[in-house]
Amino acid sequence: MKNRITELFNIQYPIIQGGMVWCSGWRLASAVSNNGGLGLLGAGSMYPDVLREHIQKMKQATDKPWGVNVPLLYPSIDELMQIIVDEDVKIVFTSAGNPAKWTGFLKDKGITVVHVIANGRFAKKCEEAGVDAIVAEGFEAGGHNGREETTTLTLIPTIRKQTSLPLIAAGGIGTGKGMFAALALGADGIQIGSRFAVTEESSAHSAFKQLVVDTNEGGTLLSLKKLAPVRLIKNAFFEQVHEAEKEGASTLDLQKLLGKGRAKKGMFEGDLVEGELEIGQVASLINEVKTVNQVFTELLAEYQQTKEDITSHQRFNF
Repeated sequence: MKNRITELFNIQYPIIQGGMVWCSGWRLASAVSNNGGLGLLGAGSMYPDVLREHIQKMKQATDKPWGVNVPLLYPSIDELMQIIVDEDVKIVFTSAGNPAKWTGFLKDKGITVVHVIANGRFAKKCEEAGVDAIVAEGFEAGGHNGREETTTLTLIPTIRKQTSLPLIAAGGIGTGKGMFAALALGADGIQIGSRFAVTEESSAHSAFKQLVVDTNEGGTLLSLKKLAPVRLIKNAFFEQVHEAEKEGASTLDLQKLLGKGRAKKGMFEGDLVEGELEIGQVASLINEVKTVNQVFTELLAEYQQTKEDITSHQRFNF
């Protein structure tokens, strides 16, 4: 499979692994890269020294292209960016902030820069900032989401009309059929988070992975919209947030309720009651913890079969 995304990153398949907090360590990222995709370290849950350690381990674990995802709201962002430069990281995905702030700095260092957006307003800002590609993330996604609640089905063609930059679709994609649909909508590649979060190589806690497997349709809901919107599995902590939001809690009230380390407690330490459990709607389609290799094999086989079905009109004989 060759297109603008595979050429931009020098990868075999236009499949990017989301840089998820508490899931995307060097084991997951290197496995994705070694299987022909683009693995990303999730710097959002890493102290600077931990990020440096994971970068160095990535260099030992793969000779394929890989990158780092950096949420721009990270408190020690200056230090993270300097480590990325010092360690000669070649690809950086930025998210949760204005692309103009760091793109120029990174591009001056010869780094390929991709920015994640959730609405059309930022497409033009991405072009002006000089990014090399855009990730458009729909409402179905976990992690930091858009307040507009625009679905991937609507967002991708909207962004496609507004920019000629290479476009990566994200949000609700975890199958070969989903991959085919995203490319049909105008994307050049896909970014998968939740499906890779529930793999053997993911650094998430086994209890969290099993809970995702057990989560049915409707088991997640977008939350914390006054702070940074995230999609959460419904648990005791989610219910506390939900009730507070219904009662009109302020941003400060929600910050106090969230506290520190809530996502780590849930996804990394396995506290399924009081932890923050971020995952996308595609959780309801995940029914087993598999290896990254198994995910790639099934994803690509289903994509190819869907493509053949469309071509032969076996299922679309209008």
